[in-house]
Amino acid sequence: MKSIEIKGTARTIAARSSEQARALKAIRKNKGVPCELYGGGENVHFTVQADELRKLVYTPHIYVVDLIIDGKKYNAIMKEIQFHPVQDTILHVDFYQINEEKPIVMEVPVQLEGLAEGVKAGGKLSLQIRKLKVKALYNVIPERLVINVSHLGLGKTVKVGELHYDGLELVSAKDAVVCAVKLTRAARGAAAAAANN
Repeated sequence: MKSIEIKGTARTIAARSSEQARALKAIRKNKGVPCELYGGGENVHFTVQADELRKLVYTPHIYVVDLIIDGKKYNAIMKEIQFHPVQDTILHVDFYQINEEKPIVMEVPVQLEGLAEGVKAGGKLSLQIRKLKVKALYNVIPERLVINVSHLGLGKTVKVGELHYDGLELVSAKDAVVCAVKLTRAARGAAAAAANN
């Protein structure tokens, strides 16, 4: 898995909610994003400049984050992100501290490989789930989950429960359809013509 370095500055949390709201507003006005790191005992509240998060957020890749907060380094993954409902700016990011002994749950992109039998017969391959949740030690989580679809016939699907990867536990619902070869109008016509001959 790729890694990316992000620098942040620790911030203190005000006791009163009105002061806290003012502080968060000031952070966002200065193009900062309030963040929180948890999973390592005591939670760490910090601020990151929005530009620092761009490569981490707007990418199809997954990263281990080397968080540098006031010079102290933490290994983490991005756990949750909140966007402004109208402006689409980043409002808040939660990071989870990781270590080599504890498994983590993470979403990993799916990549389809091969030419499906059903596509050769005129069907259309459709990817239904772009990312699957896996549970594993962070250093064995791959950058993507490759699924070979060569065997997939017309009208057939691949479900989460049919997939297996060494060292990974798939946490997504077992009966969820990852990809399918859908019948197109042309394929239906061809099938009907073959049945009538």
